[in-house]
This record gives sequence, C-alpha cells and structure tokens, in this order.
Amino acid sequence: MSYLRLEKALMTNLQESLPREVLRTNRSGAYSSSTIVDCNTRKYHGLLVVPVPNLDDENHVLLSSMDVTVMQHGAEFNLGLHKYQGNNYSPKGHKYIREFDCGIVPTTIYRVGGVILKKEVLFQHYEDRLLIRYTLEDAHSATTLRFRPYLAFRSVRQFTHENSTASREYHEVDNGIRTCMYAGYPDLYMQFSKKNEFIFQPDWYRGVEYPKEQERGYASNEDLYVPGYFEMSIKKGESIVFSASTSAIKTRGLKALFEKEMADRAPRDNFYHCLVNAAHQFHNREENDDRYLLAGYPWFKCRARDTFIALPGLTLSIGEVDYFELVMKTAERGLREFMEEKPLSVKIYEIEQPDVLLWAIWAIQQYTKQVGRDKGYKKYGQLANDIMHYIVEGRHPNLTLEENGLLHTEGRDRAVTWMNSTANGRPVVPRTGFIVEFNALWYNALKFCASLAVENNDPENAQELEERAALAKESFVKTFLNDYGYLFDYVDGPMMDWSVRPNMIFAVALDYSPLAQEQKKSVLDVCTRELLTPKGLRSLSPKSGGYNPMYVGPQTQRDYAYHQGTAWPWLGGFYMEACLKLYKRTRLSFIERQVVGYEDEMKYHCLGTISELFDGNPPFLGRGAMSFAMNVAEILRTLKLLESYTYQK
Repeated sequence: MSYLRLEKALMTNLQESLPREVLRTNRSGAYSSSTIVDCNTRKYHGLLVVPVPNLDDENHVLLSSMDVTVMQHGAEFNLGLHKYQGNNYSPKGHKYIREFDCGIVPTTIYRVGGVILKKEVLFQHYEDRLLIRYTLEDAHSATTLRFRPYLAFRSVRQFTHENSTASREYHEVDNGIRTCMYAGYPDLYMQFSKKNEFIFQPDWYRGVEYPKEQERGYASNEDLYVPGYFEMSIKKGESIVFSASTSAIKTRGLKALFEKEMADRAPRDNFYHCLVNAAHQFHNREENDDRYLLAGYPWFKCRARDTFIALPGLTLSIGEVDYFELVMKTAERGLREFMEEKPLSVKIYEIEQPDVLLWAIWAIQQYTKQVGRDKGYKKYGQLANDIMHYIVEGRHPNLTLEENGLLHTEGRDRAVTWMNSTANGRPVVPRTGFIVEFNALWYNALKFCASLAVENNDPENAQELEERAALAKESFVKTFLNDYGYLFDYVDGPMMDWSVRPNMIFAVALDYSPLAQEQKKSVLDVCTRELLTPKGLRSLSPKSGGYNPMYVGPQTQRDYAYHQGTAWPWLGGFYMEACLKLYKRTRLSFIERQVVGYEDEMKYHCLGTISELFDGNPPFLGRGAMSFAMNVAEILRTLKLLESYTYQK
C-alpha cells in the first residue's frame, strides 16, 4: 500500500478530507494547491498560481479550479466540488472518489457507475505550466468528458467579484484557447493533447466560499468567471493531458512531456522521502539564475533569517552541497550589498535584521562540517571574517558590541527577532537589549572564526577573537543565567525577562557554548519540563504569564498567540541537537520517538510536509502556513544527526 494513500471512506467524509491539503511547486515561485478533494478552502488555493512581476511581488491565482463532468447516455456526473454560502456544497463530486494517492503525484480515482477515471496532477519544473492527465481506465459504453475552467486572475491576498471590466475575449490556439481577464496579466493558455470543441458560454459563479479565511477572520467570498467549457470523447484505456500555462505549447508533445516529468519525480514512499520532496519545493530559481529558498507556502517569500536557518537542513542534510552553494552565492551577494550600504540586487527580505549575519556564520559552520574545514574556509572564510569585522566595528544599524563583550539590540518599537508578531504597530513580544540567542550565536561565531583563523595561519586574528570570546562567555553567564537554572530571554538594563522561552536552547545546542556542562543540563531540563511537546518547543511556558497556546481566531487574536505558547518544530530540532550533545547515545531512543511524532503529519494538514506551527496544548493541531522551510529543515538535520550518533563506534 502506498505511503500517502487515502481510502474512499476518508475522502467522502468532508470533515476529514477538507482539512487535508496538497501542494505542488515548480521550483520557480509558482505553485498549485487545493484540498485532497479539489475543493478550494483558502484564497491562496488554485490550480495555477504564479508570480506576475510586472504587477507586484505577489503570487496570482489565474486558474482557480477545473470541473470535470463524465457524460454517458445523456446523463452527466460532475466530479467538481465547491463550497458556497450557507454551508452548501455543489456539485459534490467527492462522492465519486474511490481513492486518493499522493505517492508520486496527486492521483485521484473516480468511479461513476461502470466508469473508472484516473486523474494525475503535476507542475512542470521551472515552468509556469500545470499538467493534468486523465485516463479512462474502464467504461462499458461511449464516454464524453466536459471540462469547465474557473478563472480568478487576482492576487492571492485579494478576491475577485463579478464586474464589467473583466474581458470575455478569447482566442483559439492549438487544441485549446487563450484568454486574459485584465490588462497587465499574462495570457492563460488552456490546451489539451486531443482535439476538442470549446463552447463559449461565459458566466460568473457567485458566492464561492473559503472556510479557512472565515476561520482566520477575513472576508471569505468571491465570484469566479467561467468562459465556457471544453468537450471531447474518450475511449477505454485512453489518456488525455490538459495544460494550463502562461505560454503556448505544441499539444502533440503533451503526453511525452507528462511522462518525462513523471519520471523525474521521486516517490514519497516513506517519511524521509516526503521531507526531501518538501525540501525541494522551497527551491526558487529566478530568471537570472539566482537561487533562493522560500520561507514557506502559500504566503511567505524569501526571508534572510529563514534562509540561513533552513539552508543546512534543506541541502547539506540530504547530500545536496551544490544547492547550498548556489543559494549561498546569491545570499552572499545580498549580505555584501547590505554591509556596503548598496541597493539590494537580490530578492531577500529582512536582511537588515540584527541576527541575520550571525545565522549566516552558523550556516557556514554547518557547511564546513559537511565538506571539511579547508574547503569551507576557502569558500566562505573571507565572508565570515568580513561579517565579524562589520559587527566589531559597529557598522550594523541595530547591533552594537558593548564593553562587556555582548551584542545589544534595540527592539522596543519594532520586532527584530524571529518572534516578530506585531499588534497595533508594536511588537507583541518586545525583546530588546541583550537578547539571549543573539549572544549565544555571537559566542559561537567568535569561537568558530577563531578556530578557522588558527588553522589558516592567522594567529593575530585568532587571538583577538579568542579574547572577545572569553569576555563574552563571562558576561553571558553573568547576564543571562538566573538562580532558577535557566536563562533570561533578554536583559535590558535593570529589566530582566523571566519568561521561560525556548530561545535559551541555542546556548546549549550550538557547537560552542558559553555555559558549563551543569549549566547546560539545567537549561535543557527546564526546556524539557516546561516547553517540550510532540511538535517541538513551545514559544512560552504554561507557567509564564500570558500563555496562549491556541493559534485560532481573527488576525489580532492570532498575533497575540503566535509566540505566546504555540509549538515550533524547528526549535525542537535544536532541542534534540542539544540532547544528543549532552547525553550522546543514551538519548537516542528518546530523540527517535520525538522525530516519529512528526510522521503523523505526513497525512494531515498538507500531505507530505510540516505546517508552520502547532497549538501548544493537545491535540497539538497544525496551524498557519501549510509548509514551512525551517521546520522541514530541522527535522531533516535531526535525522542526519541521529544517523551520525547511531553509527558512532
């Protein structure tokens, strides 16, 4: 049985099937996403969702969905499914689903009387082209298929409604049509591998409803434009391939293209392969061949902090050193432009955040462990040294090296850490002053760069870095360690944040720690008792004031819960690394059980990947973005660490 196969009973139960989503990407920013029963429940869902750079920096839903109707003996059976106001579903095509399999590509088997129709969906790599193959596996009489496309032509953050501005014009192309609803958008080409008849029958389908947006406190209704329908006969055993794209294609090659793309897909036949597949979905290649990692789907762009935290797990942990180097080449250009106060030529957001440079050095450190310190130094040693000099010389606009050897950041008025939610224009968690993970990363960077300097005959630089590290170590313990055995989250003058938060775990997990062994064990114990869940570390202890573990409700309510008790798998990755470093093989079975806790997620929420965050209380439901790069990365990195400890002699 396939690893990601779902049976008829689950598929036909909308309470079970609608929360489960499917995501396919083209590794160039475009994607296709819906639920497993093809009922869109988010405004971000759509069959063809692509960037339109000449309009804005958002993705845009061109083709929202495609309803297929099976016709025999004058009877029509519509396999589509849409939710309308008043909890009404139409046309209820899910009742014909016999099974769903997402092992290689999303595959749905429909049974309508004696007709068995298979639908397979894939997104062509590096092209804005969705391909769907329909195969008539069984039929006892003449069968005709009707295809009705639902068009949106809108940003993923907006809705479309019936209007007189939308163009109804269309032009015939090879086995299909092209159309464009609004100026500034690319043409949408809808073509088939088989000759067909297009019947122009323009209409608006009004009041389509998206329950996920309702849950999030947003507007949730829109109207979708249907220009008409395509009709063609199909014989038993025959396959028809449909292409939706922003460019034309010669339709005689569609079947071969589908086969070629299918052959390029690795099966998602176990937990690890699902994570590898998810890792590849974050790849983003731009036209100028710049390489990025998207922070998540469906609404995240490439963010600097996320890039450097996720990069080792998404590349090095699965043996893809070359992609690490490609992404780092683009990122290094952005870092240097930032440090030299030049306009950015890269599409990386939030590169000015004060901890980004520290995470970049951490990523380089992981690279050296993978490829060897000599190669690592030759590749990125100069960048690491330049970053350290930039910080020491006080050139960062919001990162100051104080006399006590620690880094100070101003974060009262704007969020400057990964805990970045805001309400009424101000940070929900105003972390400021000496921030615990910033300074754990700083000490680690000092020691790492000092060790590289020693190995590469730069004793003067090594001595300076070691002296700074010694001062930082002493000050770190004095500043952050409290009498209860854990670390303050931040210290701002006389103000000390006593909240028990997961950011202290980095002082234990990083290769170089300013803490003594017993201090590290004490911090880890507090994290285990108060923060650990089956889905990572909570962002706040239940014993701390303001604990709010359920990420639900309108935007403001969710903003206040975002970092006040929700659980984050990527933090769990650093927790598990800390466990292994402190207790070695004695904690292997414990860590293995923690990792297995994520395997259930492969069949929930978005199939084959990990959600952005989870509720901090049972049943620890997945929330937020359907797929989050840092979470996938850290689970992959943990699996790699487990392997290294398992095979240690």
